[in-house]
Amino acid sequence: MTRKMVKSKLYPDVPPTKLRNKDEEFLTGANRPFWVWLADRFLFTMPERRFYAMRVKGIENFEKRNKKYGNISYGPHSCWWDGCIGYNILRRIFKTSLRMMIEEMNRFPIMANAGAFAVNKKSAQSAMKALQYSVDVLKDPNVTLWLFPQGIIRPPNYRPIEFQTGTTYIAQKCAKKYGGVNLIPCAISYTFLREDQPEVLINIGEPIIIETDKDDRKTLTEKLEKNLESLCDKQLENIRTGALDDYEVIFQTPLPWYRNLEHWLKSLGMPKELGIRN
Repeated sequence: MTRKMVKSKLYPDVPPTKLRNKDEEFLTGANRPFWVWLADRFLFTMPERRFYAMRVKGIENFEKRNKKYGNISYGPHSCWWDGCIGYNILRRIFKTSLRMMIEEMNRFPIMANAGAFAVNKKSAQSAMKALQYSVDVLKDPNVTLWLFPQGIIRPPNYRPIEFQTGTTYIAQKCAKKYGGVNLIPCAISYTFLREDQPEVLINIGEPIIIETDKDDRKTLTEKLEKNLESLCDKQLENIRTGALDDYEVIFQTPLPWYRNLEHWLKSLGMPKELGIRN
């Protein structure tokens, strides 16, 4: 029997909620302690089971934010793992209260108990609910909102990085209502280094502090696009040149027995000063 191949576009240009074209319930987020604890256990463990390590550079940049203001953190969106890694950045690295805008939220409503909320891109009017809610939650300076400003999944290392205007809209509304907001870009890559599993590399950029709503939205959006693209390009240069020694290891999974055996065999008879990896 010949299996029929189903063709589908790997990176469609239309968001899934727009394709479905259905009215969906707008789900807000909450930080209920038990569910946050459960989400932490689940979403911290997931990458540990699939990746050899998570390495981060620039953690100190989060401390440069204006702590009077709420925070918007964001990164490129290239694959299924991005939401999980964004959660790890906010909860595991920044150790902050989280809100996360998720387009497929109605399919995972349980995540509303751990800070996620819905966005429906069926129309500008339906998407506006999520933008207005984002502004409301950022009145709390202990909250960090995670966004994917591209608004759609793009291929890895896609250039140019182009944002929809939602991020700028939220930032300017926060500046008007609360005096300011911190924008914290994050570059994320999934790559094979020396081991038989891929690794997650994260670069935290310096915060961009917005304290006025007077700037032209298009100009500000272009500034944020170029800033994130520059951060991502610097990360790719780190990977290309192997300049990874100043990345902090967040987790590193134990090697299986056969990989430990391989390292041990390689080290036999080798001088210690050669720095053979154990």
